[in-house]
Amino acid sequence: MPKLKVKILVGLVLLFLSTHLAGIAQQKFTRADTLRGSITPERAWWDLNHYHLAVEIFPESKSIKGSNTIRYRVLSEQQVLQIDLQEPLKITSILQEGEKLDFQREGAVHWVRLKKKQVPGSFEELIVNYEGQPKEAIRPPWDGGITWQKDSNGKHFIASSNQGIGSSIWWPLKDHPADEVDSLMISVTLPEGLMDVSNGRLVGIDLGNGKNTYHWSVVNPINDYGVNINIGDYVHFGEKYAGEKGTLDMDYFVLLENLEKAKVHFQDARRMMEAFEHWFGPYPFYEDGFKLVDAPYLGMEHQSSVTYGNGYQMGYRGRDLSGTGWGLKFDFIIIHEAGHEWFANNITYKDVADMWIHESFTNYSESLFLDFHYGKEAGQEYVRGTRMNIANDRPIIGTYGLNQRGSGDMYYKGGNLLNMLREILNDDEKWRQVLRGLNQEFYHQTVTTQQVEGFISKAFGTDLKPIFDQYLRDFRIPVLEYYYSDNQTLNYRWISCLPNFTMPVDIEIGGEKIRIQPKTAWSEMKVKNQGEVKVDPDYYVGLVRMR
Repeated sequence: MPKLKVKILVGLVLLFLSTHLAGIAQQKFTRADTLRGSITPERAWWDLNHYHLAVEIFPESKSIKGSNTIRYRVLSEQQVLQIDLQEPLKITSILQEGEKLDFQREGAVHWVRLKKKQVPGSFEELIVNYEGQPKEAIRPPWDGGITWQKDSNGKHFIASSNQGIGSSIWWPLKDHPADEVDSLMISVTLPEGLMDVSNGRLVGIDLGNGKNTYHWSVVNPINDYGVNINIGDYVHFGEKYAGEKGTLDMDYFVLLENLEKAKVHFQDARRMMEAFEHWFGPYPFYEDGFKLVDAPYLGMEHQSSVTYGNGYQMGYRGRDLSGTGWGLKFDFIIIHEAGHEWFANNITYKDVADMWIHESFTNYSESLFLDFHYGKEAGQEYVRGTRMNIANDRPIIGTYGLNQRGSGDMYYKGGNLLNMLREILNDDEKWRQVLRGLNQEFYHQTVTTQQVEGFISKAFGTDLKPIFDQYLRDFRIPVLEYYYSDNQTLNYRWISCLPNFTMPVDIEIGGEKIRIQPKTAWSEMKVKNQGEVKVDPDYYVGLVRMR
């Protein structure tokens, strides 16, 4: 009878797997996907050094006009490079050393033919001029673009958000995450009476002719989707935070109508900084400061310029995503989006397929915030509660070279994976050093999944590849199957998993806690008394007894 049940279960799993993989196989990608998502030869030969993005905003016509001066270092001899700008925006001219260059457009890609010989090791500049009406974001930040709104006083309230769709939705650049620019200047010209808040520090304001130009300087490397503009009738307040690297400027820019609420509600920002510097190490951008900025949409992790639109309420728009009550102890957007300063902005994926590096760690940061302020069990309850949001529909890692992310399970399933690794390690201080070590080892770098996996495995002193493969590259949750062959012999194995899967798991039998190391083949052990097996709830696995 047990064998029959196993055959039925395996058959159902195989049927589901074949159907699922067939669906993946039917997915079609275009040349545009490849040009957007891969390091093309026309991207590979030059390394970004500095951007100066200068843009004027015309709110009444919802249009923009500007230029991006691109400084780069030549890596190898080539004469054609790729600049990205999405329609309906248009590049009007490209210049190098005052000479206009020829370029050919292919969708969002512009193939630029250089006249000057490109010498390896040299630094060169391009000026890309452009204009038009950028895509309007209908459901920001998910669909991306520019949001054009007005505040309750009828003043313009405008912001960019473009993760996924790409920064080239509103400005011309090398639109690929593998190459972060080393520094950035962004100059935004607006009608008088409005203010722009962007990344880094405000280094100057030009006034005159009914216009204001705000100049912001970023001295740290920055991923392109983290660059943003936020335009409104802002008021400012701030504080000094005594952090691990000295005094950190924490500045808050809000609409006047939100000022009094923000002075109370934004105290979560200081609590965030306390918790995350403890767990992850120093805030990665002391030189650029930290800002929290009112935005006309939910919010996003723009580097040193985190946007906020959660309605000044606890949880996610007033809801607890864990269903435990703990999610109402903090403002989700402040904690989650600011957590990305460490995982997304400090440590950045080289390919969107590895987006879990951003979202899994930052989802997990929510529980660590609770752990720091309310105790370990609060954080554990929260992360376990988020499992109700997991679909287990497809792998967390996406398709490389195509700007193709994996399953949305990278949030809650990824957070549970990291929480489970903490349980496996069974040393909370060492786990904290793993998280801090990641931010130190990959400080201001772009990385791959393999680098992150390798670092964690080395810190653990064991090969964690079977676990990462199962939870990141497969969509099934492993099930611990067991039975008793006699009163004192427990038989156990993993099913619903990859053939090479193995992972330790903590179980309890009759009040006795035991760690076992199941594989996909049957193992056995002697126990004192036969009884129901219970799995430590912090392991995200299934459990079934053969009867």
